[in-house]
Amino acid sequence: MTATETAHPTRAAEVVTDEAGFAALAPAWERLYGRCAAATPFQSHAWLHSWWQSYGRPGRLRLLLVRRGGELVAAAPLMLVRRPVPALVPLGGAISDYADVLLDDADDGPAALALTSALADAARTALIDFREVRPGAAVQRIYDRWPGPRRTVAGSLCLELPAVPMDGLMARLSSNKAQQRVRAKLRKLQSLGVERHTVGPQEVDAALGRLLELHQLQWQDRKVTTEHLQPRFRAHLVRAVGPMVRAGNAAVTEFRIDGEVVAVDLTLLSRSLAGGYLYGAHPSLRARKADVAVMLLDACTEHASGRGTLSLLRGDEPYKHHWRPEPVPNRRLLLARRRTAALLTAARFDAAARQRGREALRGWKERRRC
Repeated sequence: MTATETAHPTRAAEVVTDEAGFAALAPAWERLYGRCAAATPFQSHAWLHSWWQSYGRPGRLRLLLVRRGGELVAAAPLMLVRRPVPALVPLGGAISDYADVLLDDADDGPAALALTSALADAARTALIDFREVRPGAAVQRIYDRWPGPRRTVAGSLCLELPAVPMDGLMARLSSNKAQQRVRAKLRKLQSLGVERHTVGPQEVDAALGRLLELHQLQWQDRKVTTEHLQPRFRAHLVRAVGPMVRAGNAAVTEFRIDGEVVAVDLTLLSRSLAGGYLYGAHPSLRARKADVAVMLLDACTEHASGRGTLSLLRGDEPYKHHWRPEPVPNRRLLLARRRTAALLTAARFDAAARQRGREALRGWKERRRC
């Protein structure tokens, strides 16, 4: 142990269980977020605290924190659930594409060990269940040190592109003809007079309102993610995105024709990743033969510059494959103690049953199309 480590030892983990304590953590949390290269936008304090305000349940919050010399060096944002088994799961829920802990990149072991020990204590009565873990996530350092039973289960598939300019993405296309088609679509957008405007922090709330209105309009009479239409989701976005824009963790872009907003895009950002999270587009754009996907991707490449990865986030939709992305599957990490190993087994069986159900439904839909 170095002299500095002797003077500022890593403390055992503390647990925060109240919302006021969570809110007060914002400055220290964001400093740690900036020192964790693996962090995605879904681990920012603004996103998680806002999510808790919309989706959390009183008495269930469990924030495991490790400090060194008074500074936060590790954090696991969790909540307690009772079904299908008692478990501690990451905050963020189904509306977050990636789950993780935060660990200081400068930590050479003590913080990770302290957080592992705290999680092991928590696992005495509940399973630790990290869903939607991206390869290279900080929680992998916990998984590698775990002293008890542990298992990995397949998660959602994400598709990723390199964070390069639009010309670089076009070079990935399968043929010169495909590249020419994209250039023609970009010229079409220009001929329609589509103008991009990156929204400032003071304009974010109004822009998000327009995004959600356009999102509902574009999916009218079609299957839509119903959660995106709920007041709690709107409240979450409005609370979270303004601070994220100010911190450089999000960008909101409006697309206008003759001064009228015809589309709005929300892109989430971290040090190593940019991901187009949600957009709304007026149906008239398609009527004008504007390719909305190309328009959004072109804008997203500007925000992604220098970040390494342009993530298309979860989902295996056919239109994403046009760009020949790399498939990057998420994983689900299950951690237990010997006394809670039965919970791990139950969670694995539940995951397997759900996967079989999804496959059966997919097969049924394919047979109906034949």
